[in-house]
Amino acid sequence: MHHHSEFPAYRGRMEYVCLGCDARYPHDSLLYACPECGGVFLLEDPDFPHLKEHDGAYWRDLFDARATSRNPALRGIFRYYELLAPTLDEEDIVYLGEGGTPVVEAAPALKEAVGLSFAYKNDGQNPSASFKDRGMACAFSYLKWLCRRREWEEVLTICASTGDTSAAAALYAAYVGPPVKSVVLLPKGKVTPQQLSQPLGSGATVLELPGVFDDCMKVVEHLAERYNVALLNSKNGWRILGQESWAYETAQWYGWDMAGLCVFVPIGNAGNITAIMSGFLKLKELDIIAALPRIFGVQSEHADPVYRYYAVPPQQRRWQPVSVQASVAQAAMIGNPVSFPRVRALAERFVSQGGENAFQVMQVSEQQIMDAMIAANRHGHIACTQGGACLAGLVNALAHGLVGGRERALLDATAHSLKFSGFQEMYFADAFPPEYGITPDKSLANTPQDLLPENARAGRSDAEYAKAAALALAERLQLRPR
Repeated sequence: MHHHSEFPAYRGRMEYVCLGCDARYPHDSLLYACPECGGVFLLEDPDFPHLKEHDGAYWRDLFDARATSRNPALRGIFRYYELLAPTLDEEDIVYLGEGGTPVVEAAPALKEAVGLSFAYKNDGQNPSASFKDRGMACAFSYLKWLCRRREWEEVLTICASTGDTSAAAALYAAYVGPPVKSVVLLPKGKVTPQQLSQPLGSGATVLELPGVFDDCMKVVEHLAERYNVALLNSKNGWRILGQESWAYETAQWYGWDMAGLCVFVPIGNAGNITAIMSGFLKLKELDIIAALPRIFGVQSEHADPVYRYYAVPPQQRRWQPVSVQASVAQAAMIGNPVSFPRVRALAERFVSQGGENAFQVMQVSEQQIMDAMIAANRHGHIACTQGGACLAGLVNALAHGLVGGRERALLDATAHSLKFSGFQEMYFADAFPPEYGITPDKSLANTPQDLLPENARAGRSDAEYAKAAALALAERLQLRPR
């Protein structure tokens, strides 16, 4: 089995393929929008059909064998090297412990309350505590490869962010070091304090702009077109490739059997759902999986352009960005997602192969998102607000009869609950500003309680104080003496 821990010999070619006009460009330059038509790219390996020289069983065995590899270059997302970015060399690969995140079955009481068997994939257990690390591991590995080839002395990486992207970009840039330098652009006051602390801690240049994420995105797009900067938003095709690993891990975890699986994914800038659909389609093309899972995108009604597009019959569909309102799902508070053309293209492929129920988009309310996040975490999960949105999406899908019977669901918790602890505090204290439209369920509130008054220690020895506290505690909990 030794050959499985060696770095793969296969090299693909990789090309940027424009979804607008089908133009193709070589992969050895920083390209984010088509020079011909301004369209977005997907990266493709034109040699991918050669991988079909091996059957599905070969690939399943190979990826299963690599799961035990001690080679850092194969420990993370690049376990699936041939499906991902197969032009990179072993020395390029940046591994910070990303990928391989656990699939955790919902607690029995929570499954019972929801009425379906489901699990969370905890992508908050990535190094910077969000799924974005998957994309950054690929984007920075590519940058290292490119810098080596081009002998660049300085590369400025820039991203617009609602929090998670900047945290991931800054972390990987800090690890790689020169020639890479990191700049992040955030919408002022729209990022949680925990998330803001991350790029600052990693030493990035952090710039704040009054407005929302969509404003920041326009700024970095403008820069990327005119200056030699590396754009690290999901407009970057390498980011999308890295995030495909979520689909590969999911398939592998379930023994490559996708029958009856419904996957719930939050939609913000729409890079993640793009990557996940793309990943499952590749697995299907190589017969690594026999059937596609069903994909459910989830959006808050405060930022739901993709939901609105798919909510009408196909002949009436028109793409229109929306103005966002305040949302607890801050990572998804995006009115004009850059990756929408990718979603549209991949959803078409998905539906043509998996039937019309293979892809749909759910809408959830802000109230439902918070109630679901609190309920999940009350049952031992570590879900962020986006993970809450996925659970709310599952509940709505069940209510509408879209999911049921023998199916099971996998929910994407994209970030760690700690990043969104401020919203939990607002929920417990009933302190949401009116624009969120959230009235907390008081029965879920949880706050610290004083055991003894401030002055309880005065005039008591340590032993007396401990005894008084123990008595107060026994009384509070109504303990019976032995």
